[in-house]
Amino acid sequence: MRAAHQNEGIFFMSKSSRIVALMIGRGGSSLKGKNVLPVHDVPLMVWAASAAHRSAHIGRYYVSSDDDEILETGRKAGYTSIRRPDELASATAQSSDAVRHAMKLIEAEGDVDIVVVQHANVGTITERIIDDCIEGLLQDPSLSSVVPCHDMSEYHPYRGKTVLEDGTLSPFVPGSGNASANRQELPPCLFFDHSIWALRASAIWDKDGQGPWPVMGQRIKPYITEGCFDVHTLEDVAKTEAWITANGVAKPVYPLA
Repeated sequence: MRAAHQNEGIFFMSKSSRIVALMIGRGGSSLKGKNVLPVHDVPLMVWAASAAHRSAHIGRYYVSSDDDEILETGRKAGYTSIRRPDELASATAQSSDAVRHAMKLIEAEGDVDIVVVQHANVGTITERIIDDCIEGLLQDPSLSSVVPCHDMSEYHPYRGKTVLEDGTLSPFVPGSGNASANRQELPPCLFFDHSIWALRASAIWDKDGQGPWPVMGQRIKPYITEGCFDVHTLEDVAKTEAWITANGVAKPVYPLA
């Protein structure tokens, strides 16, 4: 019997096979083996896997990669392997295409309502963030996705410049040359964390989904955070360890029995 819990007067059933975690990660990187680097003596990607296992909703777990070590690490963390073809594992391959490739195999094993896409190089994630995003989709059927976002007004597009042929600068966004220099006076500008994406399964196939990640569909709701650390350098590993310690995240049991 599945347990139920209450959030703002709405009851949700827990651990459904129709709610799936899909971790994605390529083997190729400027930081060799970044997805499996030790973070507090546990492979980086396992921190994300552990958060998904603690989710009140996720009932199936998959990892998509071209890399044997990533797939094996995922297997030890309770994730079913999906071998990604070479054309979806290059430096120019699109993550949305990798998600769609994996979805064909996942849906063949059973119906899916929600997919939580996880990035293997992000360990700054908790089950609370995952479940809040899932529950956002459960509460509002009109949404195509709920995605963690943070404010980065210092990099507001109205402040961006493009380089002209003569080497001088011009506003990147046409008409933004008269924008205020005060961040507080600029319209809200959010950036995706890329820790997770909570996606409506049907939206993944929407040909008109918002770029550059069309699998998010057309109606994307932000889940506001303070940002995350997607690991690209050894310094990012140290930042991730500090975040995990500061947030009291439990150390994963790895490998799973």
